[in-house]
Amino acid sequence: MRIVYFTHSLVSCWNHGNAHFVRGVLSELIARGHEVAAFEPKDAWSLANLLKDHGEAGLAAYRSAYPELSSTGYAADEDLAPLVEGADVVIVHEWNDPKVVAELGRLRAGGGRFTLLFHDTHHRAVSAPDEMRAFDLAHYDGVLAFGATLARIYEQWGWAERVFVWHEAADTRRFRPPDEQGAREGLIWIGNWGDGERSAEIAEFLLRPARDAGLPLDIHGVRYPAEAKSAVETFGARYHGWAANALAPELFARHLATVHVPRRYYTELLPGIPTIRMFEALACGIPLVSAPWEDCEGLFRAGEDFLMVKDGAQMTGVLTQLKKDRELRESLAASGLETIRARHTCGHRADELIKIVEQLRAPALRSVA
Repeated sequence: MRIVYFTHSLVSCWNHGNAHFVRGVLSELIARGHEVAAFEPKDAWSLANLLKDHGEAGLAAYRSAYPELSSTGYAADEDLAPLVEGADVVIVHEWNDPKVVAELGRLRAGGGRFTLLFHDTHHRAVSAPDEMRAFDLAHYDGVLAFGATLARIYEQWGWAERVFVWHEAADTRRFRPPDEQGAREGLIWIGNWGDGERSAEIAEFLLRPARDAGLPLDIHGVRYPAEAKSAVETFGARYHGWAANALAPELFARHLATVHVPRRYYTELLPGIPTIRMFEALACGIPLVSAPWEDCEGLFRAGEDFLMVKDGAQMTGVLTQLKKDRELRESLAASGLETIRARHTCGHRADELIKIVEQLRAPALRSVA
């Protein structure tokens, strides 16, 4: 099949976690023999910020890790018809201009023979529903939602049998334990500060427990305002700025453990949806301790694949235990890796996508027969 993906950016992962997953899935589809094309706006916000901060050198890690991938930039006023010519499947991520989303729908309605899917991997359906309802999806064949709670919102919006749960997952071609284990020390956290969605939680479940457990803490991410950097310094942690996602496996390999701090929207309004960093960390075989979230879909085995704590005091205790207990660290790493490889790889998601497309096409195929 020829599969076309409209992303905000494939080349930049600066504050753009969806790029992690799309890279992995497109890579898997190519490995399965599918023809893949990716398009991104020439003025993509993520790419502009990456180039501003790091120049072309900021793209080196992506280019080295994904030589089989490429994307084509397009202008806002460009004719999109040639971009989807000959496509069997067109997927449009929600971090695209509503005009682009609508125009692709019009091309589908105007005789496009491709299956058209909208891919939602954000909390805006609950945090900014008017923004999401403004997307013109009238001529889309289906919606890919990255969690069951999000899928239920689309069901309420009238999508019924045409919304599919399509979780993010780990790109295990790149995210895997090191071939040889080296020295490991302290904690690592890779995450963006954001817009105050989890500022208190970062202090309670990461900064203070790391300090109190006597574990050095390395932090990587972007959008850290002055007060955030000050807080990191106050607690004795080290802030390193942005890290290319392709380099995350080697960063994980240097540390004893990592911490998952979900954003408030994913604990209060969209339960059951972990950040992709959780999938990636477990795939790299690093022990993980999480702040509270409700795994209502049973994605993992809490207590085996990772440890869940209820408050900052318990986090401190668990981190102290992990620091001393090598056997516990090894058990968590092995169990988490087992679950990822069994259920949550980009290979699994590529297979799921093909099945979804076949399901959507089935009525039309039966009517032709």
